[in-house]
Amino acid sequence: MKTDAARVEQSVRTLASDTFEGRAPGTRGEDRTLGYLIARFQALGLEPAGTDGGWVQKVPLIHTRLGTPRTMRFDAAKGPLPAEQSKEIYVSTIRPDDAAKIAAAPVVFVGYGVTAPERKWDDFKGTDLKGKVVVILVNDPDFAAAKGEPVAGTFGGRTMTYYGRWTYKFEEAARQGAIGALIVHDTPGAGYGWNVVVSSGGENYDIVRDPSKLTSLALQGWIEGDAASRVFAAGGLDLAKMRIEARKASFRPVPLKGVTFTADVPVSHEQVDSYNVLARIPGTERPDEAVMFGAHWDAYGSGKPDAQGRIYRAGANDDALGIAGLFEIARNMKAATPPKRSVVFAAWTAEERGLLGSEYYATHPTIPMAKTVANLTIDILQTAGAAKDVVLVGAGQNSLEDDMARVAATQGRHVTPEGLPERGLFYRADHFSFAKQGVPTLLLMGIAGASDIKQGGVAAGQAWIDAYTGKCYHQACDAWSSDWKLDGAVQDIDLIGTIGTQLANSTAWPTWKAGSEFKAIRDKTRLTR
Repeated sequence: MKTDAARVEQSVRTLASDTFEGRAPGTRGEDRTLGYLIARFQALGLEPAGTDGGWVQKVPLIHTRLGTPRTMRFDAAKGPLPAEQSKEIYVSTIRPDDAAKIAAAPVVFVGYGVTAPERKWDDFKGTDLKGKVVVILVNDPDFAAAKGEPVAGTFGGRTMTYYGRWTYKFEEAARQGAIGALIVHDTPGAGYGWNVVVSSGGENYDIVRDPSKLTSLALQGWIEGDAASRVFAAGGLDLAKMRIEARKASFRPVPLKGVTFTADVPVSHEQVDSYNVLARIPGTERPDEAVMFGAHWDAYGSGKPDAQGRIYRAGANDDALGIAGLFEIARNMKAATPPKRSVVFAAWTAEERGLLGSEYYATHPTIPMAKTVANLTIDILQTAGAAKDVVLVGAGQNSLEDDMARVAATQGRHVTPEGLPERGLFYRADHFSFAKQGVPTLLLMGIAGASDIKQGGVAAGQAWIDAYTGKCYHQACDAWSSDWKLDGAVQDIDLIGTIGTQLANSTAWPTWKAGSEFKAIRDKTRLTR
């Protein structure tokens, strides 16, 4: 595998240009992006792998956007408390309603919002939450636990489980019957600042669902940390003390005495058809078995001008660089001996809206999940230069990490476990849609930990992460820059491309390791392989 940095640069500069208007699903920018992606795959000599022999798979989405609130506030015994959108709270909706209305709903603190019988943990204890707004702590119950606390290690310590993800917390709040859900933001627990929380500007997306399966949450989102402390105090609670109480298995939901939440917010909503782009190189011996490479084409579209007047949040790194990597892997594989297994290249829609394109494919696959050998995903690569290592996301999950170590060694590199497992990156990229279906996965994500850069070491790697996540992640400044050093990205593209190529020319089936929550799912289809 030999990645051409100049080709990568040109692909990124094209996709991140204003021509594609930030690549938001359901927009003119999507139309232009789809045309470009299909043309590139065609030019590389790939075949279509979408629905009915075409290049695409339709993903029906509901797109919502909040208008200016007519009312949005907390009320307490001593009077109203502000709840200004993007300041004290940030909310959106995935319900196709003309207005999001919550009328003086009682506010209840539900700890970490976790129901995990296998860990003997239930934050809800049968509490009736119908018509109530729940406030939830981010991350896992043991995230902030000190050594010696009974909860320590129950949920993996600093390594986030799926219970720590905001997606799970909203889903569980809805299962418990709540009408609204607010997660208390803190940067260490969330893994990103308030600027990232508000970056969607009141928009949201979801897959179109049967009316009987719609969420009960009229509004869902976040409450800023200091604002949360004030609201708790108005309800007679000390948030700092309640954080400690929530780390106990005996915790029960606590009402914020006398505190209610009211909202009346107009909602514009529309159904939009967005599309995954799917291409393949057919296998010569076992074409029904497929190795899949994936990256997402979507970004955040247009927004308010930044300091430089840029309105498009075009995701040059997140994830135009990943798409550029797919093109290079495909180019190299087409120039080599045809693979024995099929190789699929997937450009997903709506990753930034909740992994929706990959989720839709994983539940409506064009190649059965049982016959999908592995999903290899690229989502953000570091651009600080060549590195002595490669960062592994999700250590201990499956045998692909052993392949990573083996191939990295041929590059003169070693594997470093992710530096911030508390951010739960294993649950935050498109590969996760496949893990949930039992397909072994491998993710390359440059923000997972500080790379040991050849020029500057780990300090240089951390400086890159701090600058990118602190300023440019999901912002207009995630744009192509002449300061990019693509040597490290080239190393990673070559590495994951080599792993995929070797799998495509073998009879091996990667396996989940003992203890992985996904092993049992894959084991159910063992006889089909």
